[in-house]
Amino acid sequence: MKHQLLPLSETMHYILLALNEPLHGYAIMQTVEHMSGGAVILAAGTLYGAVDNLSKHGWIEPVPGESGRRKVYRITDEGKGILAIEQRRLQHLLSLYETREYDEKT
Repeated sequence: MKHQLLPLSETMHYILLALNEPLHGYAIMQTVEHMSGGAVILAAGTLYGAVDNLSKHGWIEPVPGESGRRKVYRITDEGKGILAIEQRRLQHLLSLYETREYDEKT
């Protein structure tokens, strides 16, 4: 299954992983910052653009029954499948680092 958004950007990885539990936008931003050890800090525009894109592709969805100002999102089964595809791709890539003998002179 090859999709136009694959491979995922780092931002999309973090957002999908954060949404293993239902979260609203600001909580997604905080979770991503925490998960990345402070290396990734999402601006609101970046977050909501990615959320819109992920939602359009059916990889995340609003939690039904949630009301109020804050929209709460969760990852869908399709989104979990995309993460599984990406996990296999990244594991393969990492295995190449582990098995490749590098010339230490370069």
